[in-house]
Amino acid sequence: MTTTPPVQPQTKTLWQAVKPFFTRRTLAMICLGFSSGLTLTLIFDTLSIWLREEGLSLEVIAFFSLATFAYSLKFMWAPLVDRVRLPGLTALLGHRRSWMLIMQAVILIGLWTISSLNPQDHLMLMALIAVLLGFMGATQDIVVDAWRIENANSLGTGGQAVLTTAYTWGARVSTFVAGILPLVIAQYYGWRPAYAMMAAMMLIGITGTLLAREGEHIIRPIDYRGLPPHPGTEALEWGVRVLIMLIAASLMGAGLTANITLFQFLFPTTEAYEAAKAIWTSRETGIFLQFPAVIAGLGLLIVACLPLPQMPTRPGAYLRQTFVEPMADFLARYENLAWLILAGICVYRLSDFLLNINGAFYLDMGFDKAVIGEVRKVFGVIMTIIGVTAGGLSMTRLGMKKSLMIGAFACALSNLAYAWLATQGNSIPAFSIALAIDNISGGYAGVVLIAFMSSLISERFAAPQYALLSSVYALPGKLLASQSGRIVEGAARGADSGNLATPFMSYLNTLPAVSFSKPAAALGVSREALGAGYMLFFTFTALVGLVAVGLAFWLIRAGAIKEQGEA
Repeated sequence: MTTTPPVQPQTKTLWQAVKPFFTRRTLAMICLGFSSGLTLTLIFDTLSIWLREEGLSLEVIAFFSLATFAYSLKFMWAPLVDRVRLPGLTALLGHRRSWMLIMQAVILIGLWTISSLNPQDHLMLMALIAVLLGFMGATQDIVVDAWRIENANSLGTGGQAVLTTAYTWGARVSTFVAGILPLVIAQYYGWRPAYAMMAAMMLIGITGTLLAREGEHIIRPIDYRGLPPHPGTEALEWGVRVLIMLIAASLMGAGLTANITLFQFLFPTTEAYEAAKAIWTSRETGIFLQFPAVIAGLGLLIVACLPLPQMPTRPGAYLRQTFVEPMADFLARYENLAWLILAGICVYRLSDFLLNINGAFYLDMGFDKAVIGEVRKVFGVIMTIIGVTAGGLSMTRLGMKKSLMIGAFACALSNLAYAWLATQGNSIPAFSIALAIDNISGGYAGVVLIAFMSSLISERFAAPQYALLSSVYALPGKLLASQSGRIVEGAARGADSGNLATPFMSYLNTLPAVSFSKPAAALGVSREALGAGYMLFFTFTALVGLVAVGLAFWLIRAGAIKEQGEA
């Protein structure tokens, strides 16, 4: 890859940094982000609360997680969204807006239909609608992300940062609204009016689509190189290729979501399935099956899209140019830096993904569930939005390179706030301070990472390239996060007799009696040892985060990170 001398962006005044946020496109982006966040929260988090309240078993509720498969696998049909025109609607609204509008309309109708159903009487129909909504919501995300990337340049320097920040604002607000407002409405009026209200809120997304201005999207023609059509043999070839793609999707879905429900038919008895399910979902062993399943699925997907050896066919040409070329374009543009870029993306928020045990940590500290919910749901969302805003302003004032470095440092060092919280016991002010530090840094780093990934995308392949990056960037985090609990418990068991966690015990002598006492007794260690185990773990995650700092610095020096407008 040819590199050019680095161009340092001019530091802007505050007004110059803020001004791009007050545009029609930014308002449209906020509305579209709201629509995207609303859908996922309603079909995954909020719906599970409704089903549980209706007395349905956890096993049945877990089945509804199939609705989120689509969000993990959206890169599989993103190339088709780039290519397929919607009759009539595309000519009227443009390619991106026509896809947005049809997805939003179907989601609105789906949520409205769910609001008319009783889970006890129409469970299967509700499940099918939830799965459909998952597919439509993921497709909406594909189009919204592509529109955001393609329209960023129209806002000038920093446009990617502005639209990414606006999208994240909308998505965060909608997650809060969809997680709180339906519960309040359901408390007084029931779940059906609650979901009817949420269906009506999809009008915000439709408003965003109507406000949006269609960018230029050119559908690349397929070059069949003079191959004549053979309908009979092509139909057979398509059938085999699609079957392989479905198997690939099932494998990747099982790995990405830790759910093997789709493979239940392969087991001769229920007992055999439950045994396999326990191994697949286990924190200790699951990831060693899930990760290979994702890799095997990706391999099968590539096989399904490649031309037949020494036998060019029209299906092979279509799939290669639709699915393979976007990825080949990315690798060709960045050459030897491509894998370094992918590593940087996968590691950038690794220290955050390792905090998957924080819920247990709060309970072990002695906090009430109601306090945890209030601080995380309300205060935490506000702090995240502050972090997102800071990240957006940082990118427009300081540029991508400096912001990426700041985000990497903040993401790593913020975990030390939880090590400090372990020394404070169940203090709500300390909890609030630690959560504020973590959520502000997470919001900052998150929006910077999205903007950085977006800046890597070729506008010719906006939908498939971004869909793939956003689907797989968290895989290493998932691999290591499965071991978080074992690290804490292992460190705690050795702390009393002397290990790396032992020095931390001296900071825990004055803890309130409620902190760590019950879980420590269950583990068979002193409460100071368990607290020290947590402190060592949070310190370890901060050190892991420094790897992201190193990779970010390496990418900047190698010329892989460029400011908008830089050649």
